[in-house]
Amino acid sequence: MMEPFRTAIDIKSEDKPIDYSSNVLFLGSCFAENMGAKLVQNKFQTLINPFGILYNPHSIANSLEILVKKELFTEHDLFEDKGVWNSFSHHSRFSDTDKTRCLENINQQIELGANFLKKADYLIITFGTAWVYQLKKTGNVVSNCHKVAAKEFERVRLTEQDIVERINWVFETLQRENPELKIILTVSPVRHIKDGLVENQLSKATLLLATHKLVSEFEKVSYFPSFEIMMDDLRDYRFYADDMLHPSNVAIEYIWEKFKISWIEPKVYEAMNEIAKIQQAVNHRPFFPETESHQLFIKRQLDSIKKLREKYSEIDLTAEQDYFEKQKLV
Repeated sequence: MMEPFRTAIDIKSEDKPIDYSSNVLFLGSCFAENMGAKLVQNKFQTLINPFGILYNPHSIANSLEILVKKELFTEHDLFEDKGVWNSFSHHSRFSDTDKTRCLENINQQIELGANFLKKADYLIITFGTAWVYQLKKTGNVVSNCHKVAAKEFERVRLTEQDIVERINWVFETLQRENPELKIILTVSPVRHIKDGLVENQLSKATLLLATHKLVSEFEKVSYFPSFEIMMDDLRDYRFYADDMLHPSNVAIEYIWEKFKISWIEPKVYEAMNEIAKIQQAVNHRPFFPETESHQLFIKRQLDSIKKLREKYSEIDLTAEQDYFEKQKLV
C-alpha cells in the first residue's frame, strides 16, 4: 500500500463548541482577521480586532488590559506625524488627518470592545511575532510604528518568560471578570520574513513555547494548531499567496474547515449552509427581475430567511431581507 504524500493534522471536536448564541472576540494578527471574517460571513456574533491588527503578545495583552479597565483615550495618547494623527496602541486603520475624528473612532471601538468582552463566551487570540519595537523615549512596546523613523525604536525579541508573565496577569483578570470565558490561542502561519528567515523561526518557536505554557497553566485556555496545519499539512508553496508569506485563499479555507470541525457546533452546520445559499442568492443578478420565476425566487429566499430567524433569533439577516424586499413587485 502506498504511503500518504502528506502529514494530516488530527483535529478533535472540542467540548462546548461555538454556536449562534455565542459571542466571539478575535484579537491578533491578520490571520485572526481571516478566521474572524469566516464567522462574520456565517452570521455568528463576532467582534474582530477593536484595536486593529496586533502582531505581538505584549500589544495584545496591553489591548486586553485597556478593554478590561475600559480606559478611554485622550488627545495625549495620540501623536501627529506628517499631518496624520496616530496611536502607538492601534493599527493605522485608526489614523486620521483629523485629531477629533481619530480619537472618537478609537474610543468608540474601546467602548464596543469592553462591553463585548464582558459578555464574550470565546476569546480567540492569534500571536504573529515575538519581535517587538520599543519606543526609546518611553520604553513602551508599540503595536504599530506608523512609519516613524527606525532610530526612534529599539527592536527586541520577547522571551517565553516575557510572554507568559505578561499574558498570565491578563488571563487571570479575564477569568475573574468572566469565569465562563473560553480562550483559544493560535500562532499565525504568516511568515515575517522582514525579521529575517532565522529570526522568524526563532520568533515562532518562542510563541509556540509560550502558548503551550499558557495552555498548561489555565484550564479554560486551549490551542488550535493553525501554524502546524500550514507548515506540516499544507507543506507546499502552492498554498501561499503571491507574496509567498501569507496563506492563499485555498489554505485559509482549508484551515477554516479544520477550525469548524474543532470548534463549531455541528448542529448549526445546516444553518450555515442555508446562510451560504442566501448569500449566493444575493449575489445573483437577474436579467428579468419582473418575471414570475424571479419573483418566486425572491419569495423562496424570504421564506428561508424567516425560517432561520425563527430558529436562531441571534442571526442577523436584516441586510439580506431588505435586499430581497426591495425586489418584490407588490
